[in-house]
Amino acid sequence: MTQTMRFFLSIFLATATLASTSLLNNAGAATAEDLNAESRQALQTLYKSNPFAETISQKAKAVLVFPKIIKAGLVFGGSYGEGELLEGKKVENYYNSVTGSWGLQAGAQSYGYVVFLMSDKAVNYVRETKGWEIGVGPTVVVVNEGVAKNLSSSTLKDDAYAFIFDQEGLMIGVSIEGTKISLIKR
Repeated sequence: MTQTMRFFLSIFLATATLASTSLLNNAGAATAEDLNAESRQALQTLYKSNPFAETISQKAKAVLVFPKIIKAGLVFGGSYGEGELLEGKKVENYYNSVTGSWGLQAGAQSYGYVVFLMSDKAVNYVRETKGWEIGVGPTVVVVNEGVAKNLSSSTLKDDAYAFIFDQEGLMIGVSIEGTKISLIKR
């Protein structure tokens, strides 16, 4: 067996192991209490790693928190996670985040993301749509280190700002473009 084949086989096995472990661990849907606790912890993790996120949170009308997204792929891939919409400290509703993809990809990872909804228009869009596809509807700016350097509390002009954090695993790149966010019952 060539070294290249061994490499791809090890990537495939790692993907299959992580995906099956994650699916087994998440087979029972999280309770509302679990999501509430995980979301609070995720926000604290984000604020520690990126203090500007806390500044944005103070101006946000609402916050979508997805504490743990599991992503796996080998040519075809997907991701799934559950979270909640917070208005102040009150949980408004629960949502899932689903993405499907195909292309040159292999691996698995987990990460969290938070979307700060800055306008009533953005909050109403999330509430009123049967499924919000990021990239359609309100303008979402994904905040990375480069974007964060150019933002201040007085320059926040877009509908929503997303932060991806707490990445773990063996997959290159994370994007929330094309992610569909849908209301779920808890």
